[in-house]
Amino acid sequence: MSLNPDSRILIVGSGVFGLSTALWLARSGYRHVTVFDMQDTAASGYDPGAGIKSASADINKIIRFSYGSEIEYQRLASQAARIWEKWNREIAALAENGEEELPEVLRRGEKKLWNNCGFLRMGARSEFADHEVQTLRNMEKEGIRDTQFKSDDAADIERAVRTGWGHKLDACKRQERLGVHKAVLDSSAGFVVAYKACAWAQFLARKAGVEFILHPTRGKVVGIDAMASGNPTVRTADGIIHEGHLVVVAGGGWTAGLIPEADGLIETTAGSVAAIQIPKDRTDLWERFSPENFPVVSWGMYEGKDIYSFPRDENGVIKIGFRKTKWTSYSDVSGKRMSVPKAGFVGEADLPLPALEGIKEYISLNLPELAELGLSSTWLCWYTDSVDNSFVVDFVPGQPRVVVCSGGSGHGFKFLPILGREVVKILEGKGDQTVYGQMWKWRRSTSGKRNGLEEGETGPRVLEKQQLAGRADWTF
Repeated sequence: MSLNPDSRILIVGSGVFGLSTALWLARSGYRHVTVFDMQDTAASGYDPGAGIKSASADINKIIRFSYGSEIEYQRLASQAARIWEKWNREIAALAENGEEELPEVLRRGEKKLWNNCGFLRMGARSEFADHEVQTLRNMEKEGIRDTQFKSDDAADIERAVRTGWGHKLDACKRQERLGVHKAVLDSSAGFVVAYKACAWAQFLARKAGVEFILHPTRGKVVGIDAMASGNPTVRTADGIIHEGHLVVVAGGGWTAGLIPEADGLIETTAGSVAAIQIPKDRTDLWERFSPENFPVVSWGMYEGKDIYSFPRDENGVIKIGFRKTKWTSYSDVSGKRMSVPKAGFVGEADLPLPALEGIKEYISLNLPELAELGLSSTWLCWYTDSVDNSFVVDFVPGQPRVVVCSGGSGHGFKFLPILGREVVKILEGKGDQTVYGQMWKWRRSTSGKRNGLEEGETGPRVLEKQQLAGRADWTF
């Protein structure tokens, strides 16, 4: 099919994939773009504290460029970083002219999205993992090796100290306490305030002419069909049928439920997250774990630990995530059993016990001064894994006017400013001409291991099979 500026394009989902697609469509001259979502992300400003349930509606997300041998993602992340910087400047300029021009959520607290606090990639062993070695090779290839500081390289250490990064090279004081510290500090990385970033992107999309229907019935898409003319439609929970020329399904963890054909290609999974609240009267901890003094940290990625943490946010919250096991939960969807988000399946205190134990081990070994505070909350973050952790952006087989835009696999948020640029090329039928269009094509895998998607409901990651932790397990 061919698109023109008057084509009606319907997007399901106002998270990162939907927002970025809508923004780039509008900026590419498409005048009739509508985004549907069952949650009022506009009124809430995507704030998870306001009850928004979405992987995009989070406290913060990592901005990293370490992708091992996947240099295409490294390059795309670097391009996105330039727009994150631009967005920070635009917000600062608006704030100077009067906060009333900013989205409501950006009128409170810090007036920026992107924080270049650095990213400390700590190993759990005495030698660097192969993924780390390959990452450094690609950094060298791209001419940005000087942004990386190895903890065991004298020249890197000297350069880190000279450029003001030395205090973050062993932020967890592992060499002093444990006698071993293998890590690389990426001085180009950091984090973004996720919910404010989404609110800003929606603000920009509205200014560009995108329409948003955000309502528990009017915005909730319950079916995708086709007219006799071949035009696709979305059916919302209020019974209204909306006809378009193209439908883009960017529903995050809800995508496979709307496009059952994607079962086996993408799967809804949950990551485990915990938080520690630093009291403001603990000035020692408040200062130590500020972004100025503490980086984003990962521990034992690709080595069986798979933990990450952030500096404290402006409210004193330190978020810690467990990525080793991604949980599933199965229900009947369109005659199939598939994993779907289970908002409310567990209370705030209920993570699978292995996840909580992994988080507590990380804190005890690497952040022992926080153990006395205990955990303040825990939750599950539902997102969508693909069969190979690469995104899926392509037309659904047999439905030439319906596109899946999903499979963020836990690393999609950093691309919010740039993802839509590549998606628009695919929607315009130019995907075969781009590296990302090739990478994100509809695909199947015949390998025995498919990122866990081969397990199904009989596998060991199903939430209903887990022993759950309770509040009594939050203390150390």
